[in-house]
Amino acid sequence: MTTHNDTASLLEIGRERYVPVYKPRPMVLDHGRGSRLWDKAGKEYVDLAGGIAVCALGHADPELIDALTTQAGKLWHTSNVFNSEPPLRLAEELVVASKFAERVFLCNSGAEANEAAIKLVRKHAAAQGRTPDKRVIVTARGSFHGRTLATVTATAQPKYQEGYEPLPAGFRYVDFNDLSQLEVAMAGGDVCAVMLEPVQGEGGVMPAAQGYLQGARTLCNQHDALLVLDEIQCGMGRTGPLFAHWADGVVPDVVTLAKALGGGIPIGAMLVGDKAAQTLQFGAHGTTFGGNPLAAAVARVALKRIASPHIADNVARQANAIRDGLSAINAEIDVFDEVRGRGLMLGAVLKPAYAGRAGEILDAAAARGLLLLQAGPDVLRFVPALNITDEDVAEGLTRLRLALGDIVR
Repeated sequence: MTTHNDTASLLEIGRERYVPVYKPRPMVLDHGRGSRLWDKAGKEYVDLAGGIAVCALGHADPELIDALTTQAGKLWHTSNVFNSEPPLRLAEELVVASKFAERVFLCNSGAEANEAAIKLVRKHAAAQGRTPDKRVIVTARGSFHGRTLATVTATAQPKYQEGYEPLPAGFRYVDFNDLSQLEVAMAGGDVCAVMLEPVQGEGGVMPAAQGYLQGARTLCNQHDALLVLDEIQCGMGRTGPLFAHWADGVVPDVVTLAKALGGGIPIGAMLVGDKAAQTLQFGAHGTTFGGNPLAAAVARVALKRIASPHIADNVARQANAIRDGLSAINAEIDVFDEVRGRGLMLGAVLKPAYAGRAGEILDAAAARGLLLLQAGPDVLRFVPALNITDEDVAEGLTRLRLALGDIVR
């Protein structure tokens, strides 16, 4: 039996040995099943955070475990100097599922997928004869594209960039959902790509307005620029359809994926349509671990499961249940201004009286046995497993109501 002292000693190791870039909550999670987790002290939690939209099929899913352990007994790693079957199969399955892609680059994370996309669109512009000053990438304020130096520059939020200057040149920012700004930003003819999230995650769970991505597609066509859609958080069934942009009726040139694609195993992917599919030739980019057979074997199963009608139906039903539950809580406690998002990517925006207190609410929720996320200081973020059950949603909402009651009192 794990004691409080065991937990305390482990937390002390974290305080002493981790580079202190995180402030994890003071529990040590030990095991999970479905949408429930238990810490080392035996406390149970309902998980509405999903490892930041990663654990799309919950914890300890038997099919994912079987895929991992079967592959682990065969082959762990080859590098990309040699072929193995799981990544080859996964690449074909992603192309077919995407309905637009011709080529796939497999990597290890969302940041790497976006880094690859940034390099691809610049290389594509160079192949067209565009000089470096004509290779600008436009992104939207409130976006989040990663933590590498290039992707953090693409991330149009100064709080993530401060202290890392000089940042790479060639990025331009516009307000999200403002087509007139995007049109002005592209008017000079120096833009080679526009990179957008169909639903901004870290930016407060903000969906693209109706017609916005279609307008961006039109502008990209007019200026011979590539449209890159970052679906690292909002893709893979999270918003309902397998790919978030399907709901917007657009065909992108590039889509980046990660998070839910591996169901908890680190993997990323860049999908490329016909216009730029031949851009990156031998030696132009690479990765040691990308396309790892362990990760690819798990991702194949995750992709098949997430693409099923059963998951899409559950996402729609549970999204409605969470929205209804939040509405009922708000009728009683009155803490939310609005609930926005798509599918099981929802953000509850705090009223001005509670502005800045999202982190405090997350602490109260954890104390009540509920794991949540925030999207900035004013938004509670809900990104649970896509197969979460009715019982877990109901219990999670009950615990949230208790936690909010603690805050209000």
